[in-house]
Amino acid sequence: MKLTASQVKSAKPAAKAHKLSDGRGLYLLVQPNGAKYWRLKYRFGRKEKLLAIGVYPDVSLAEARAACDEAKALLRDSRDPSLVKRLRKNFLEEQSNDTFEAIATEWFEQKMAPMSLGYKARTWRLLENDLFPAIGKNPIAEVTAVQLLEALRTIESRTVYIAHRAKQTCSQIFRYAISTGRADRDIASDLTGALKPRTVKHAATLLDTNAIGQLLRSIDSYSGSMVVKVALQLSPLLFARPGELRTMEWQEINWNKRRWEIPSSKMKMREAHIVPLAKQPLELLEQIKTLTGVSSYVFPSARKGGRPLSDNGVRTALRSMGYNNEQISPHGFRAMARTLLDEELGFRVDLIEHQLAHAVKDPLGRAYNRTKHLDERTEMMQSWADFLYALRDGQPERANNVARFEAKLIDAGS
Repeated sequence: MKLTASQVKSAKPAAKAHKLSDGRGLYLLVQPNGAKYWRLKYRFGRKEKLLAIGVYPDVSLAEARAACDEAKALLRDSRDPSLVKRLRKNFLEEQSNDTFEAIATEWFEQKMAPMSLGYKARTWRLLENDLFPAIGKNPIAEVTAVQLLEALRTIESRTVYIAHRAKQTCSQIFRYAISTGRADRDIASDLTGALKPRTVKHAATLLDTNAIGQLLRSIDSYSGSMVVKVALQLSPLLFARPGELRTMEWQEINWNKRRWEIPSSKMKMREAHIVPLAKQPLELLEQIKTLTGVSSYVFPSARKGGRPLSDNGVRTALRSMGYNNEQISPHGFRAMARTLLDEELGFRVDLIEHQLAHAVKDPLGRAYNRTKHLDERTEMMQSWADFLYALRDGQPERANNVARFEAKLIDAGS
């Protein structure tokens, strides 16, 4: 006699497990703890077998009967329902392991390990907030160029730059999937020219020496946090990347050799970098050490213990001093140094590029060692500091003397 929905719902547990038959081998197994399981008893290849259909009430009586009908149809086709179920499960597991999200996560864990914390955080946000919701559940081999473009267009509506970065990230993920045998091609490469072109925006900077002198005087008069003030003062002197400066640690300062030794883990090019310290920045570091020497960071956050100054600390201070984004940005100090060291002080471009931690090749195309021309770079950094302080003190003639002196040295050495 067939079961009714009310009988299934009201079935009570007993001291031992018992069965309520629905016919055709389908029954409800009621356990002593009250749990109820749908089972189908059948014969295949002269053996009696059991198919687990599901748990009640997740699987209703009607759904259990439908599963029974499907199993009977498989048996008529000489197929084992238990084997078919196992194969389906394996297929679904393989599919879930080969989704864009699963492979992107695997790529991130393997390929992003050596990158900086900030870069990793930005990349993961891009994946988690934009790409996973759009194409994350799709098997990566089945993601189409149209689907990817739709996801990128959504990002593009907010910012073109991030959309291009997302496309580059996707391309890396697809190439990783190809190398691990889970995709055949990089569909991101099909989208070349599909996004709006990026506008190359150079960091805002000052190049007029009078304006630079005024900026340096404004920095010296900054009345905010001493930590931020010294970070501001060191920004033009060292012209490091803003992220490298704000995460500077005391253990990186080599007082004996008078230099800042930045580990590869913090560098954009993933190579350790040396910044020779002129007399002026050394004095500033000695000054701030009395305040922050107990911290691992030279510029610790005032709000979050154990963390460095926020990435907007210097920028916000510049704004409070009346300088907007079109006049000067933290990154703009690098552009300032790059231009004036060349055009005003006459230093060789390769020395400047070395000090900016840009990739510099020798005549044979090989990358220079990080300690290459260190003595000359040390002299350059001292001349640069002298030049800036002369501008700060409103003594352009003194600054010109620095420039003329360097020009004579360069002429004499050529």
